[in-house]
Amino acid sequence: MYPKVTAHPALELFTELLSAPSPSGREEQVAKLIFERLGRWGYTPEIDGAGNVLVRLDGRRPDAPLCCLAAHTDEIGMVVTRIEADGSLRVARSGGLYPCKLGEGPVEIVGDGEQALVGVFSMGSTHSPQAGSKVVTWDDVRILTGLTPAQLRAAGIRPGSSAVPVRQVRGPVLFGDQADPLVGAWTFDDRMGCVALMRMLKAIKEEGVRPYHPTIVAFTVHEEGGGHGAKALAHSERTQIFISVDGCPMPPGVPLQLDGRPGVWSKDSLAHYDQRLVKVLCRAAERAGTELQPVVFDGAASDAGMVYASGGAHRVACLGHVRENSHGYEVARLSVFDNLFKTLVQFITDWDESV
Repeated sequence: MYPKVTAHPALELFTELLSAPSPSGREEQVAKLIFERLGRWGYTPEIDGAGNVLVRLDGRRPDAPLCCLAAHTDEIGMVVTRIEADGSLRVARSGGLYPCKLGEGPVEIVGDGEQALVGVFSMGSTHSPQAGSKVVTWDDVRILTGLTPAQLRAAGIRPGSSAVPVRQVRGPVLFGDQADPLVGAWTFDDRMGCVALMRMLKAIKEEGVRPYHPTIVAFTVHEEGGGHGAKALAHSERTQIFISVDGCPMPPGVPLQLDGRPGVWSKDSLAHYDQRLVKVLCRAAERAGTELQPVVFDGAASDAGMVYASGGAHRVACLGHVRENSHGYEVARLSVFDNLFKTLVQFITDWDESV
């Protein structure tokens, strides 16, 4: 139904990254995919002690402030808290996940073994008088495994193992207007930020672009649990400018539209972003033929905000695709991914301290 977009470069990369589970603390499979792809494009990526994948770009002005552009590789999920006598798993959230966003269905359980196990996320029977009005909490759910506790231990499943929906239900799916369809997936956060930076790196390699600032392009770990990868990177590398490439959720009351324009964060729950950087990013978007939607969040935070709150950078910013159904089966306009990519290429090509 969508012959012109099924081979879209953003969707191709996104589909590849979706093939590997990446809950916080277990990002190594996605990191490996990114590392190998960047190597094929002629880069020499590295992995630091925290597990972040880094690409270092020489700046046209070597003594300019060090800039980092970062997207996180981890996703929201569940963490096993207890193994019951019947082999079912009690779980709690990892990152901002709630049971209502999952529904019942198959999940991958990532433990210490080489292969993830498949189980079924369960909310129990609805054959009770209170079922229709009950608010489901993490105390009410479990993962059915079909294995005994001994078999689970032998497979490397223990408290601390993680679980995410299986690849087969993740998407992406295309729907709506064929001229500019919507894309749905579990979840864009933040593999599509990774895709945007990967596409930017590919483009500037092909075009021979050198940024003005010495720049680190980073694919960070453990954003959902507190921005630990980004904070470790910022402090060890002494970055002065830190820019996150992440999604822009659409909670009630925010002035965001699902119309193909990316968003730019002006403030979140942790930080008031550098308004000079916001202005520069908006100008880059305009020169790239699009526009950024400024937004203020009360209940969200990004790697950049967490880095700033920890004293890890002098100036921070965050921009990304606008998405509905945040931390669930998310939906974005397909055109937003190209508009974000073009904005990033324009920004890294043109920006210097005079603009």
